[in-house]
Amino acid sequence: MKKNDALTSSISILEEIIAFDTTSRESNLALIEHMQSYLENLGVESRLTHDQTGNKANLWATIGPDTAGGIVLSGHMDVVPVDGQDWSQDAFSMWQADNKLYGRGVADMKGFIAIALALTPLMLKANLKIPIHFAFSYDEEIGCIGVRGLIKDVTDNLPAPRAVIVGEPTSMKIIGGHKGSRSLTSVVRGVPAHSSDPRLGSNSIMAAARIVTFLEELQAELVDNADKNSPFDPPYTTIDLGQISGGTANNIIPEFTKVDWGMRIVPTDDGEAIENRVREFIANEIEPDLKAVDAFDAPAEQAGVTTTLYNVVPPLVPDTASAAEQLIRHLTGLNNSGVVSFGTEAGLFQEVGIPTVVFGPGSIAQAHQPDEFIEITQIKECIDFVYKLVDWAAQDKPQDLFG
Repeated sequence: MKKNDALTSSISILEEIIAFDTTSRESNLALIEHMQSYLENLGVESRLTHDQTGNKANLWATIGPDTAGGIVLSGHMDVVPVDGQDWSQDAFSMWQADNKLYGRGVADMKGFIAIALALTPLMLKANLKIPIHFAFSYDEEIGCIGVRGLIKDVTDNLPAPRAVIVGEPTSMKIIGGHKGSRSLTSVVRGVPAHSSDPRLGSNSIMAAARIVTFLEELQAELVDNADKNSPFDPPYTTIDLGQISGGTANNIIPEFTKVDWGMRIVPTDDGEAIENRVREFIANEIEPDLKAVDAFDAPAEQAGVTTTLYNVVPPLVPDTASAAEQLIRHLTGLNNSGVVSFGTEAGLFQEVGIPTVVFGPGSIAQAHQPDEFIEITQIKECIDFVYKLVDWAAQDKPQDLFG
């Protein structure tokens, strides 16, 4: 396959898969069926893992021998919503202008997936000595949900890969580390009463405001204690405070208030310990006051705060000596790797012992934006990389790179 043909095919496939609205709230099965059909026509079998509803699935495919030591090209199929964004054209109909491709997901991250699919014929003709795997997942954008089932299936049932390349948009620079995250919801239950006599109730909004103030103070502490030599920007764990809602009317002491919060955690911090400090503050300083109501009918015994941890994404811990970084450096000649504050699926692969790096076409600055675009030069650069990967995987004893 000539590189010009590979570029044409990559753009054509990208246009096809952009047309599938795989916003995380939607099913991705139509896109899965499209990909399966494409791969099946090339003689490549694929393997699916579904969510509990059966409306979403991950796709795993292998080109080359059915052996351990393969290289995984990993990407997510879901995209973020376009609701409320000012797009100049239909977000799900890709268009081209000024050497750029526009559409929801072109950079984050269907561009990488399209390149992998387009170069499948090249891989099939190469007589690979070690396999190249595709790992395409659902619901990354809402907490790296889908890939967890895919990883379990791989570790339980399939030959172990040697390295994973997560093709998030890094402008084709090596990203060897990123922050982790914890996402939580605290529901404050107070005691409702008429606002004319606040002594008869417990105000859940005021209690929630005290929790928010504590989070703000905790953030200031994390800033003050930041490692000045940290490669991350910002160089400390950040506190998220995304939504707060509560109350029913201005003349009713609010019974319920919900606070959605979380954190983006540098790998050197203990996210669970930070969470527990918030839980201790709530238990010691908030809940006793919520229950301290002296009224005839006040259900104060039911007052309190319920905090639920609903998602954890592990960090990608920097490891410049990992097999994944060794491979990228060997193929590209790049000598440096960086870190980012956004999260990816990479930490989940690393958590089960598979060396992982983030490396893909496009700029993260375009992710989630209206008129999202990817430069065609980035597509070309990624195609060049995959050619080098295929050549390496087809040579005798490619594993020798890892010693």
